[in-house]
Amino acid sequence: MATESSVASEVIQTKLNEEKKRQKNKKTVAISLFLLPALIIYLVFIIYPIITTFQYSLLDWNGMGESVFIGLDNFKRLLADPSFWYALRNNMYLVLVSIFVQVPLGLGMALILLSKIKGKRLFNVLFFLPYLMSAVAIGILWVFMYDPVNGPINMALNALGFQSVSWLASNNVAIIAVLIVLVWQFAPFYMILFKAAMVGIPEDLYEAANIDGANSLQQFYYITLPSLMPTIVSSAILAVVGSLKTFDVFYIMVGGSSGGSTEILGTFMYRQTFINFNMGYGSAIAAVMFIIALISVIVILYVDAQRKKRGGA
Repeated sequence: MATESSVASEVIQTKLNEEKKRQKNKKTVAISLFLLPALIIYLVFIIYPIITTFQYSLLDWNGMGESVFIGLDNFKRLLADPSFWYALRNNMYLVLVSIFVQVPLGLGMALILLSKIKGKRLFNVLFFLPYLMSAVAIGILWVFMYDPVNGPINMALNALGFQSVSWLASNNVAIIAVLIVLVWQFAPFYMILFKAAMVGIPEDLYEAANIDGANSLQQFYYITLPSLMPTIVSSAILAVVGSLKTFDVFYIMVGGSSGGSTEILGTFMYRQTFINFNMGYGSAIAAVMFIIALISVIVILYVDAQRKKRGGA
């Protein structure tokens, strides 16, 4: 009798396991079907273009005629091209400004919006407004702002007794003028990231710090900043990648003068690809941009991993 009961129990358990397995398979199929459209879009519009970019970078091709395989000649030519190094230098300026100006400014704006000052709604609108504007509108607006004759900035300088400045025509000033615009445009993006992260910090931590007598600066340094480290790392990655692929504002405001002080990798690639119709060389520029961005992200993640091993948050 006990044996029959044991056999029946095993049969029931087997059936239950099979039912669980079927349910799990159904769930897996359902999840896969929901993910499939996104995966297809990602493969078609992200992975495939990256692969073809590296493929075209090995060709001598004008985009229409017959292509000729030339191996790494485009990359050798690129490394010997002074215009590439000028453009890369300007992109490095942009990376540094993004990490050390845009990101901290976004953090400061988020702190202001979460403080107890009056008029936070007005600040919220004023801070977020630049990020809502299109790149074309921002470029046109600031071209007018920087106008050497009728621009409000030069008119204000004249009113204070200073001479007008050719903001977008001077080799020494143009890159700084555009970097200011990019900081103004994208600092609100980091403000949103930091604001969302700070809202998620438990209030109990600040209450305990108040009881222990910690002031606002100490609370920021020992509570807020460590809690924001994942967001800071993400912001640094976004800043680096975004800086390397910047194109629109530079092209609208200064056109990325060929080999000049405002040439960046994006405008350099555009000129070679769609103006000079040198698709292979332009693809080599794009491939180098991808490699630099990938290496930068790996370095940032490695540094963050080492920080966590040393006991960071």
